[in-house]
Amino acid sequence: MTLSSAAGPRYGGHTALPAMALALRCLRPLPPLLLRSAPPVPRGLPRAPGGCPAPLPLPGGCSRCAQHLLLSRQLATKKAKGKGQSQAKVNINAALVEDIINLEETSEDMHAVIEALKEDFSRNLSVRTSPGALDHITVVTKDGKFPLNQLGQISQKSPQLLTVNMTSFPESTAAAAKAIRESGMNLNPEVDGTVIRVPVPKVTREHRESLAKLAKQATNKSKEALRKVRSKSITQVKKSKNKVSEDTIWLLEKQIQQMADEAAAEMDKLLAAKTKELLG
Repeated sequence: MTLSSAAGPRYGGHTALPAMALALRCLRPLPPLLLRSAPPVPRGLPRAPGGCPAPLPLPGGCSRCAQHLLLSRQLATKKAKGKGQSQAKVNINAALVEDIINLEETSEDMHAVIEALKEDFSRNLSVRTSPGALDHITVVTKDGKFPLNQLGQISQKSPQLLTVNMTSFPESTAAAAKAIRESGMNLNPEVDGTVIRVPVPKVTREHRESLAKLAKQATNKSKEALRKVRSKSITQVKKSKNKVSEDTIWLLEKQIQQMADEAAAEMDKLLAAKTKELLG
């Protein structure tokens, strides 16, 4: 028996393969085809939070899923930063966390502290004396509290002298003089009938340095008010720890701290500019 006859009959000069071998050869391409027809499996997506009505990859998923996905991506971006590299700023969409905290309100509260410091610098800490410098002084009368410029007419007679004419409200003259004296502006008013004479002391180096110290104290006081706003906001966030993930809480705390740091930096700039103005 020859090798050809042992292998089987020939067709057209070629040896016929056994039926089983031929079937196996035909089936070999099927697994890749089946794999290509299967739906793609998403990789690297965060899991949906417990109780979510729709999985994350599907369009139209619930808002809770969208919030979780965005915050997870932000967290992953921050954690991906290597050591020695500056971390990206946290910037959470306020609309996604409005049921936890109102970040816009927190920002407004911090901005209000900055504006109060600016106003304090402008009104109380200036080496340039003008009639407007006395406008903000509050006078306590039997009828209530009123700004000095509503009770008397303030004018400047010379660079070293301001006057307040109390003719319209003569009964408040003594109270107005007391308010000027206790304003912290280092003024010693003199009452002459219904006219209050306010000598303006010459600006000395010592007075400038004193004003610079007051500016520093005012800034520290404002930073304390800023810390209270930050602490109040973080406390509010922590109240939701049973409803949202730890990552969400962590990101919100970072966002609030970042806002507070930026506000404090703005205060430092204001202090530096005011100190330069006062000391010359």
